[in-house]
Amino acid sequence: MRTRSTGKGLRSASRLLLGLALLAIPATAVATTAATEERKPAAQSRAQEQEQTAQAASGLDDPEKKEIAMKLVSSAENSSLDWKAQYKYIEDIGDGRGYTAGIIGFCSGTGDMLDLVELYTQRKPDNVLAKYLPALREVNGSDSHEGLDPTFTGDWEKAAQDPEFTKAQDDERDRVYFNPAVSRGKEDGIGTLGQFAYYDAIVMHGDGDDETSFGSIREKALAEAKPPSEGGDEVKYLHAFLDARVWAMKQEEAHSDTSRVDTAQRVFLNDGNLNLDTPLDWKVYGDSYHID
Repeated sequence: MRTRSTGKGLRSASRLLLGLALLAIPATAVATTAATEERKPAAQSRAQEQEQTAQAASGLDDPEKKEIAMKLVSSAENSSLDWKAQYKYIEDIGDGRGYTAGIIGFCSGTGDMLDLVELYTQRKPDNVLAKYLPALREVNGSDSHEGLDPTFTGDWEKAAQDPEFTKAQDDERDRVYFNPAVSRGKEDGIGTLGQFAYYDAIVMHGDGDDETSFGSIREKALAEAKPPSEGGDEVKYLHAFLDARVWAMKQEEAHSDTSRVDTAQRVFLNDGNLNLDTPLDWKVYGDSYHID
């Protein structure tokens, strides 16, 4: 802490009186001052940690940007900006992945729904979905509802009223989709918009080994343009990534509508909005959306 400096040329008598006054200070006051000084490094350390955390969250992991990302995904997945209302969402959309549910579209046929319910059950063994774990293991890799119907959807909606279940959805979203996308984006030197493009691709395609997975989409983009981390132009690279993403989407009938790229992400890119700054205007499946 910076203190105000005293005036120069104090008289000897004044210095003597000051010294006598200091000698009269109780020991407890000295001890209190020492304890305060000892606490300063710890407080400074915490402040430094908070500053480092804020600096690290400089892309899509910034809380405000993450909120935007969730709204953008929800506009495509649920035709709504109210992503928090989607914890209870569940239906079979006919894409061969069984039930699709929750804030990120966990699927009974792709394993991420199973992982979610297993995590929920580890944290709360007596939850309403725990009894479906054997069935979820059986239907994994298929579009079957065997062992799930007719009560699973209703019980999912009941579970969504439990904060433990919504927390589990948040944690699995981050572990499987959000954090890997942001991390890979930062490694490639791309900003907030690019990290979102990665995130949206992983949400839809997963990060598997097939030719339409996120990894394959990224490899196709890298074959066309260098990322900023290798000295490439960010806009050129992101156009290459979105081109590869559109190709991957068109390989599957259920995802053949590419408007979440064409009239959303590509619009932001063409506007030069690499930081995903608001206001944002976009369309998905013909519906218009806006964020102030």
